[in-house]
Amino acid sequence: MASSDSFEDVKSRGILWGFGVVVLISLLVLLFLGAWWGSEPKQFSIQDEAMERAKITKTTDIPLGYTYTNTLAHIAEVLLHKSGGYITNDVAPPGVFLDNISAFEYGALVMLRDATTALRNHFTRDQSQSDEDPDLKIAEPYFYYENDSWALPSTEAEYQKGIDALHKYMTRLQKYGGNVKRAQFYSRADNLWQYTEVVIKRLGNLSTRLSASTAGATLIPGMAVIEPNVEVRNAKVAPMTETPWLLIDDVFYEARGSSWALLHILRAIKYDFHDILLDKRAMNTVDIMIKALENALSPVLSPMILNGSGYGVTANYSLTMATYIARANAAALDLRDIMNRG
Repeated sequence: MASSDSFEDVKSRGILWGFGVVVLISLLVLLFLGAWWGSEPKQFSIQDEAMERAKITKTTDIPLGYTYTNTLAHIAEVLLHKSGGYITNDVAPPGVFLDNISAFEYGALVMLRDATTALRNHFTRDQSQSDEDPDLKIAEPYFYYENDSWALPSTEAEYQKGIDALHKYMTRLQKYGGNVKRAQFYSRADNLWQYTEVVIKRLGNLSTRLSASTAGATLIPGMAVIEPNVEVRNAKVAPMTETPWLLIDDVFYEARGSSWALLHILRAIKYDFHDILLDKRAMNTVDIMIKALENALSPVLSPMILNGSGYGVTANYSLTMATYIARANAAALDLRDIMNRG
């Protein structure tokens, strides 16, 4: 009887040990996948990717606008096909816990949307009453599809349709005639000025939100500062408050994603708007923006986003990022003014 109880006790402990080993292995696998899937995508060469795409169409011709459009398409492809694929709409572990890479994807997606809208509304139209390109008319709305849809149609499927439409536009830049309408791309100063206006607003918003990571960052609408007892005239103007502790890393990685996408877009602009930038003596201004964004994408050495006070002992990654973003924004303001001159 005693031996039977002892056998049952050993058997139950063996089952518990086995269950524990399975749980431990599962956790290790999830941690490994989380670290792999959560890694940021690397930078790519815009010219090399354009040449690779041109080989698919069996031509070496790289017309004006081809590199810019291919850069947008490849940014979207990287978001969909990087390690772990597109993470934001995941509903199962480990993807559902990877909020940092999801914020990175969102930041890159915002810049992709803005650049695609500029391509449709400005870069491919020679005047306000010109007809818009038929492929870009299809491509742009797909990138504005909700970024976290896992049901049908999925986010990945809709973004892939946008990529395919961009590729069709690129093909028409190279090959046209007969029933195929020639695609247009106008690298003019006024077109670049209109896109730069949008970039300035995006970078200004990111810089402000990054700077709100420290104590004392709360800003109150103007009248409340001058006369605290007077009711604020514009009730819709909400004060900017300090970023909650749990959201600091999300804002930081959103800025990283925006910087990563905008960096490649600016390199493409430097290539396709080369002549107008030289003519306006604005090439150095674009280089300043590119350098600031490259600095913003320096490797993160800490396993967590440090958030020390402004002059404290520990670093504050958000303020460091805000400095680089503000530098890029200042150069964008200069670029806008240069492009707006006659």
